[in-house]
Amino acid sequence: MLKGPLCTVRHLLNTDLNTFMALVNDLPSRGDYFSAHFKSPEAMRREFLQNGFVTDDSELFVIEDQAHRIVGVITHFKCRTPTSRELGYRLLDQELAGQGYTTEALRMLTDHLFRVHTWHRLEVLASPLNVASVRVAQKCGFTTEGTLREAFFINGRYQDVNVMSLLRHEWVRMGGSRGG
Repeated sequence: MLKGPLCTVRHLLNTDLNTFMALVNDLPSRGDYFSAHFKSPEAMRREFLQNGFVTDDSELFVIEDQAHRIVGVITHFKCRTPTSRELGYRLLDQELAGQGYTTEALRMLTDHLFRVHTWHRLEVLASPLNVASVRVAQKCGFTTEGTLREAFFINGRYQDVNVMSLLRHEWVRMGGSRGG
């Protein structure tokens, strides 16, 4: 569990499962930047019972506010190279946008991954039109490297995606190697 002044990043618990499934499968909350595809509650329950949404290839966390409500989700997963990891995040309640939950969660998970693992590079892929998501990554030290043209098919159309990264030595230079 990662605790910050604003939120906690933790694994999903069995007692969270029904609430979590309802939140992540709420299609209107997905907006223009997340796929309308969702898993059935039965499939999600099976996967959770098998591995708790934690495997060698991926690890899912919920973002919880100080009142112990799930307000977002953040994950890291295998990407193109063995020295890299991709991170993804989603705020589940847009009324909380701009309050710092996602930024704090990304910062805590980034610090945790660089401290605990040997990965050299962390990546975030975000639509260049998703200004809030791009800004979250930038505030956490990620740099835009380029655009993958029409790489995602979301809501019936191809969309560009920015590749943003943070290298271990950049994280160290920002003070990330200190404990905390």
